[in-house]
Amino acid sequence: MSTLNNRLTTAELSYLQGSILSTQGSVLSTQGAVLSTQGSVLSTRSTAEERLPQYRADAVVEPLALSKKILYVTPEYTGLVKTGGLGDVSAALPKALASRHDVRVLIPGYRQIMERYGAKAGMGGGAITLVAHLEGYAGLPKCTIGQLTLADGITVYLVICPELYEREGTPYGDASGRDWPDNHVRFARFALAAADLAMGKAHLGWRPELVHAHDWPAALTPAYMAWRGQTTPTVFTIHNLAHQGLFDLECGAQLGLPAAAYDIDGMEFYGKLSFMKAGIAYAQQLTTVSQTYAREITQPQFGCGLDGLLKHKYEQGLLHGIVNGIDESWEPGSDPHLIASFQAREWDSKRANTRYIEQKFALPSGNGPLFAVVSRLAQQKGIDLTFAVANSVVSGGGRLVIMGCGESQLEAQAEQLAKRYPGQVGVHIGFNEVESRRIFAGSDFLLMPSRFEPCGLTQMYAQRFGSLPIATCTGGLADTIEDGLNGFLFQQALVGSYRAAIERALKVFARPALLNAMRSYAMAAPRSWRESIKPYTRLYQHTVQEAQRHLTQRKLALLPGCGSYS
Repeated sequence: MSTLNNRLTTAELSYLQGSILSTQGSVLSTQGAVLSTQGSVLSTRSTAEERLPQYRADAVVEPLALSKKILYVTPEYTGLVKTGGLGDVSAALPKALASRHDVRVLIPGYRQIMERYGAKAGMGGGAITLVAHLEGYAGLPKCTIGQLTLADGITVYLVICPELYEREGTPYGDASGRDWPDNHVRFARFALAAADLAMGKAHLGWRPELVHAHDWPAALTPAYMAWRGQTTPTVFTIHNLAHQGLFDLECGAQLGLPAAAYDIDGMEFYGKLSFMKAGIAYAQQLTTVSQTYAREITQPQFGCGLDGLLKHKYEQGLLHGIVNGIDESWEPGSDPHLIASFQAREWDSKRANTRYIEQKFALPSGNGPLFAVVSRLAQQKGIDLTFAVANSVVSGGGRLVIMGCGESQLEAQAEQLAKRYPGQVGVHIGFNEVESRRIFAGSDFLLMPSRFEPCGLTQMYAQRFGSLPIATCTGGLADTIEDGLNGFLFQQALVGSYRAAIERALKVFARPALLNAMRSYAMAAPRSWRESIKPYTRLYQHTVQEAQRHLTQRKLALLPGCGSYS
């Protein structure tokens, strides 16, 4: 707890260092109990750079040596198109990396982007410049590459193919939530375009030294590159293993897959084709978005059938967990969207946001704790568990606000909960970025009983805004929440342990000095992307160096008398 000294006042420090909860024992013993099967929170929060293989993570490298040309391949980018946290990460990480690297983003030319910047906005006077044409392949149509420079200076390449991407709905499905039946073609075309750019087929005058692909829609990028013998190294990031991009084997002909793709060591997965498995199998390095999740997905419970392959990669030192950061807009002292801005210890200003949320959700003004849910309404997120423990919140004098959308059955149950507890539970079906920020600022506790959570950004947003997360000890939640210090963790996604954590939070709320000390610590806890890029930079450097070493060995092996280098 020595790191607390520069974040808290002497009084706050004494509250956190003392015996915090009489029913739970000290904070440190609580942490040990909660994380007995996974190691302490403090150890799991150690930076991912400690795990990067074959070179010293603390090695000093000259900035010029670190600078790389990186193609960042993602299906989402906040500010252009977003469905979830992947979009936030995909927008924030390149911006942070741009201080050291020449990072350029590749994304499909979705309708939303083209209408804003492209042809329908007047291509001649729009922001998109057409820079290349790529031929079709097998059943994949030809496409055009457009170039867009965003206000922050990031260069974005767009895969323009109206028949595939300019549709009403989300990047993955129609407005009713049904997946597009040709998603295998849509995202194979996208991945092949990335491989073509890496090969120099687009003749852009710029070729990446490394390609970083994200989640299943981009997962065929390292696969196409490997099948074609391309030597540019690849990194593949798993954001959520549960979404794998599974398609019938018969789709392979449209994608132009080689025979090797159908092998168990390729992308075959229980009689299907798995885009996710292709990315895992063919990329030189793998990352996921927290250290705990990196370990979890090597186990059958979380591995979604890929645990064996992932365990092998982990044991080889090729799978790394790097916790996401949050961008600098999440600053309660300057956020223009808040009803009242505030810093740590300015709790009256924080309460101005509480009063707004009470009015917005038709809750009477009160002094009891305000609990919040800002989430997709999905089984993964454990929202059904929140419905089950809502009576504990209400009977403990608390109020509950829920904002989110998702599975229709859970949406209906949320609305029924509000009817059951009028004036104590408020629900808004939908999502609004501004209102979510105000909820974080106005609430006392955030509920996140996820059954699994690769990283999670919501808990870090809440912490930065002084709302203490109550969460399952899984994935990135375990890596970013220190139980009893900047939030509360419970061991399993079960009603009993969840209810006990809420009761602990209610006891803390009854002790204002302790509550405020935890808030102050929480507001200083989340790390920014400026910190998160350090392990990425070292991983990139290592990956490029290893690729260069292997290429040199292959060239030497072709020389007369140098077979020993093969």
